[in-house]
Amino acid sequence: MNKHKATAWVGEADFEAKVLRSRQPVLVAFWAPWSRPCQIIESVLDEVAAACKGSVKVVKINADNHPALSLLYEIASIPAVLIFVDGTVRKKIVGTASTEAILATLQGLSPAPKHRK
Repeated sequence: MNKHKATAWVGEADFEAKVLRSRQPVLVAFWAPWSRPCQIIESVLDEVAAACKGSVKVVKINADNHPALSLLYEIASIPAVLIFVDGTVRKKIVGTASTEAILATLQGLSPAPKHRK
C-alpha cells in the first residue's frame, strides 16, 4: 500500500480552519474504513489531489468519528464528496466516481471572468 497519501484528514476540530476558511476550493470526502466503495474511491482521491496540487485541497473525514459533520452536511450514504468554494458547498457527489469525472466537476466550478457575456 502507498503510505504517502495525497489526501489529508480533517475533523470537527479543524474543519472550519481547513475547509470553510480556505482560500482554495476544497474537495471533502466523507469516508469510512469499513466501506468497500470508500476503499475504491481512495486511490481516485489521491489522483485528484495530485492533479490539483496547489489549486484544490483534497481532504477526508471519517464519517464514523465525526457524526456532527455528517449530520450537518446531510451525509446519508458514503462515500460522499462535497466541493466547497469560499466556505459553501457547490457540488455533491454520492458514491464512487472516476478521477476524470471529479476533475471535470472541479473544472466546472472554476470562477468565471467577471465581465463575461
